Amino acid sequence: MNLEPILTAPLAVQLHLVTVVPAFAIGTWLLFFSTKGTPRHRRLGKIYLALMATTALAALSIRSFSGWSVDVGPLRLGLLHLFVPLTAHGVYGALATIRAGDIAGHRAAMRGLYFGGLIIAGLLAFMPGRVMFRTFFG
Repeated sequence: MNLEPILTAPLAVQLHLVTVVPAFAIGTWLLFFSTKGTPRHRRLGKIYLALMATTALAALSIRSFSGWSVDVGPLRLGLLHLFVPLTAHGVYGALATIRAGDIAGHRAAMRGLYFGGLIIAGLLAFMPGRVMFRTFFG
Protein backbone atom coordinates (compact mmCIF):
# COMPACT_ATOMS: atom_id res chain seq x y z
CA MET A 1 0.00 0.00 0.00
CA ASN A 2 1.28 3.43 -0.99
CA LEU A 3 -0.32 6.50 0.63
CA GLU A 4 1.36 8.97 -1.73
CA PRO A 5 -1.58 9.07 -4.20
CA ILE A 6 -3.89 10.08 -1.34
CA LEU A 7 -1.45 12.57 0.20
CA THR A 8 -0.86 14.28 -3.16
CA ALA A 9 -4.50 14.14 -4.28
CA PRO A 10 -6.58 17.32 -4.56
CA LEU A 11 -8.26 18.51 -1.36
CA ALA A 12 -11.69 17.42 -2.64
CA VAL A 13 -10.45 13.82 -2.99
CA GLN A 14 -8.95 13.92 0.49
CA LEU A 15 -12.18 15.32 2.01
CA HIS A 16 -14.15 12.66 0.15
CA LEU A 17 -11.96 9.93 1.65
CA VAL A 18 -12.02 11.44 5.15
CA THR A 19 -15.82 11.29 5.13
CA VAL A 20 -16.46 8.08 3.20
CA VAL A 21 -14.20 5.84 5.32
CA PRO A 22 -16.01 6.50 8.62
CA ALA A 23 -19.35 6.44 6.75
CA PHE A 24 -18.50 2.94 5.54
CA ALA A 25 -17.57 1.78 9.06
CA ILE A 26 -20.63 3.33 10.71
CA GLY A 27 -22.96 2.19 7.91
CA THR A 28 -21.69 -1.39 8.17
CA TRP A 29 -22.24 -1.41 11.92
CA LEU A 30 -25.70 0.16 11.65
CA LEU A 31 -26.91 -2.15 8.91
CA PHE A 32 -25.52 -5.45 10.13
CA PHE A 33 -24.69 -5.27 13.84
CA SER A 34 -26.69 -2.61 15.69
CA THR A 35 -29.92 -3.02 17.56
CA LYS A 36 -32.33 -0.96 15.52
CA GLY A 37 -34.19 1.94 17.11
CA THR A 38 -31.93 2.42 20.13
CA PRO A 39 -30.66 5.90 21.03
CA ARG A 40 -27.16 4.84 19.91
CA HIS A 41 -28.51 3.62 16.55
CA ARG A 42 -30.35 6.91 16.00
CA ARG A 43 -27.33 9.01 17.01
CA LEU A 44 -24.94 7.08 14.76
CA GLY A 45 -27.53 7.15 11.98
CA LYS A 46 -27.53 10.95 12.04
CA ILE A 47 -23.73 10.98 11.88
CA TYR A 48 -23.80 8.45 9.04
CA LEU A 49 -26.28 10.52 7.01
CA ALA A 50 -24.26 13.71 7.60
CA LEU A 51 -21.09 11.92 6.46
CA MET A 52 -22.83 10.58 3.36
CA ALA A 53 -24.18 14.03 2.47
CA THR A 54 -20.73 15.57 2.94
CA THR A 55 -19.17 12.79 0.88
CA ALA A 56 -21.58 13.48 -1.97
CA LEU A 57 -20.95 17.23 -1.85
CA ALA A 58 -17.18 16.69 -1.84
CA ALA A 59 -17.55 14.39 -4.85
CA LEU A 60 -18.95 17.26 -6.89
CA SER A 61 -15.58 19.01 -6.62
CA ILE A 62 -13.64 15.98 -7.83
CA ARG A 63 -12.90 16.52 -11.50
CA SER A 64 -13.50 13.61 -13.81
CA PHE A 65 -10.69 12.65 -16.15
CA SER A 66 -12.53 9.86 -17.95
CA GLY A 67 -13.62 10.01 -21.57
CA TRP A 68 -17.21 9.87 -20.35
CA SER A 69 -17.38 13.31 -18.79
CA VAL A 70 -19.11 16.62 -19.34
CA ASP A 71 -18.28 20.16 -18.24
CA VAL A 72 -21.00 21.83 -16.17
CA GLY A 73 -19.78 25.32 -15.40
CA PRO A 74 -16.52 24.90 -13.45
CA LEU A 75 -17.30 21.21 -12.77
CA ARG A 76 -16.12 18.30 -14.91
CA LEU A 77 -18.54 15.48 -14.14
CA GLY A 78 -18.17 11.83 -15.10
CA LEU A 79 -20.29 8.72 -14.74
CA LEU A 80 -19.33 8.25 -11.08
CA HIS A 81 -20.93 11.62 -10.37
CA LEU A 82 -24.32 9.98 -11.01
CA PHE A 83 -23.99 8.66 -7.47
CA VAL A 84 -24.22 12.22 -6.08
CA PRO A 85 -27.96 12.71 -6.75
CA LEU A 86 -28.60 9.06 -5.88
CA THR A 87 -26.88 9.59 -2.53
CA ALA A 88 -28.80 12.82 -1.92
CA HIS A 89 -32.04 11.00 -2.71
CA GLY A 90 -31.06 8.16 -0.33
CA VAL A 91 -30.23 10.56 2.52
CA TYR A 92 -33.50 12.41 2.03
CA GLY A 93 -35.46 9.16 1.73
CA ALA A 94 -33.94 7.74 4.90
CA LEU A 95 -34.86 10.87 6.86
CA ALA A 96 -38.33 11.33 5.37
CA THR A 97 -39.37 7.72 5.88
CA ILE A 98 -38.19 7.43 9.47
CA ARG A 99 -39.84 10.75 10.36
CA ALA A 100 -43.08 9.40 8.85
CA GLY A 101 -42.72 6.22 10.93
CA ASP A 102 -42.25 4.09 7.81
CA ILE A 103 -39.71 1.57 9.13
CA ALA A 104 -39.79 -0.59 5.98
CA GLY A 105 -39.23 2.47 3.78
CA HIS A 106 -36.40 3.64 6.02
CA ARG A 107 -34.77 0.21 5.89
CA ALA A 108 -35.01 0.18 2.08
CA ALA A 109 -33.58 3.71 1.79
CA MET A 110 -30.70 2.88 4.12
CA ARG A 111 -29.88 -0.35 2.26
CA GLY A 112 -29.98 1.46 -1.06
CA LEU A 113 -27.75 4.22 0.27
CA TYR A 114 -25.27 1.72 1.69
CA PHE A 115 -25.08 -0.65 -1.27
CA GLY A 116 -25.38 2.02 -3.97
CA GLY A 117 -23.52 4.91 -2.40
CA LEU A 118 -20.80 2.96 -0.66
CA ILE A 119 -20.40 -0.53 -2.08
CA ILE A 120 -21.03 -0.02 -5.81
CA ALA A 121 -19.50 3.47 -5.99
CA GLY A 122 -16.65 2.30 -3.77
CA LEU A 123 -15.83 -0.62 -6.03
CA LEU A 124 -15.82 1.71 -9.03
CA ALA A 125 -13.34 3.94 -7.19
CA PHE A 126 -10.85 1.07 -7.44
CA MET A 127 -10.80 1.11 -11.25
CA PRO A 128 -7.31 1.31 -12.79
CA GLY A 129 -5.89 4.82 -12.82
CA ARG A 130 -7.98 6.10 -9.93
CA VAL A 131 -6.46 7.23 -6.60
CA MET A 132 -7.65 4.16 -4.68
CA PHE A 133 -6.29 1.78 -7.32
CA ARG A 134 -2.89 3.51 -7.23
CA THR A 135 -2.91 3.47 -3.42
CA PHE A 136 -3.59 -0.24 -3.06
CA PHE A 137 -2.21 -1.73 -6.28
CA GLY A 138 0.58 0.63 -7.34
